[in-house]
Amino acid sequence: MVTARRNDRVAVVVYDGLTTLEYAIPIEIFGLPRPEIAHYYDTVTVAAEPGRLAGSHGLRIQAEADLSALAVAGTIVIPGWRDRFERPPEPLLEALCSAREQGARLVSICAGSFVLAATGLLDGRRATTHWLYADDLRDAYPFVVVDESSLYVDEGALLTGAGSAAGIDACLYLVRNDFGSDVANKVARRMVVSPQREGGQAQFIPEPVAERHGSGDRSVAALMDALLATLDESHSVESMAGQMCVSPRTLFRRFRAAVGIGPAEWLALQRIRRACTLLETTDLGIDAIAAAVGFGSTVGFRQQFQHRMQLPPGVYRRRFRVG
Repeated sequence: MVTARRNDRVAVVVYDGLTTLEYAIPIEIFGLPRPEIAHYYDTVTVAAEPGRLAGSHGLRIQAEADLSALAVAGTIVIPGWRDRFERPPEPLLEALCSAREQGARLVSICAGSFVLAATGLLDGRRATTHWLYADDLRDAYPFVVVDESSLYVDEGALLTGAGSAAGIDACLYLVRNDFGSDVANKVARRMVVSPQREGGQAQFIPEPVAERHGSGDRSVAALMDALLATLDESHSVESMAGQMCVSPRTLFRRFRAAVGIGPAEWLALQRIRRACTLLETTDLGIDAIAAAVGFGSTVGFRQQFQHRMQLPPGVYRRRFRVG
């Protein structure tokens, strides 16, 4: 039977090969003394394995407790993992499962999601990780519903944070849930960060679509080149099929085999990619950019951009403007 535990009892798991940024985030947010807050967290570091533990660049870690401390923790944080292709130690996985069964809340940051996934607790649930590792997480744990676009995913007692600094967002989210917005804002202000960021990981992914050209289909490659040269023009599935002298059905089959997605989806992503470049490097207005990348209306462009990048084009420009 799962019973509630006090969320303010926090355990941060440490291990040999510790990822230091992901470790520092929960220590800063949950473990730093905060006399300005009447009641806050009680935090302890827990060794995932026996022996000397070291992080990068000569850092040595002396954990305050062993895995037995997880039996009384209400919130357990896994800050990354040293090798996403290495199965975590069985005693750690067993301790996490036992803690969850007894009511603990489990939190991962970045590649820490691989540790949670290895417990089996994420099967059938949404989870996120660093966008660089999303495909690896899918491949290793096919029953996990991977959402690489979010900064964090809340599945009740299981919360996964995305890459590196997204751990700040995930941890502040917990503070907000546990103690309210006022306390979360105080913590964020002291850290000199925003209490809540706009958008998700999508805005940081340099290639919005994975292009696979392994099939060597020269006709598809030629069509892609032609479309990229005329992004400002209207292109229907029928017109694209006409350029290849095939039926729309054959176009879809061959395009998907070469690229991994259908032609309409690929084209929409290329329009957004070009728009990102224009927002970053030019002074063109939003209306002009919408026309330059082939959107029939600025409203449609804004909706598509928001959907795919998870923030409005104007905010994207302010955040990523070059020069």
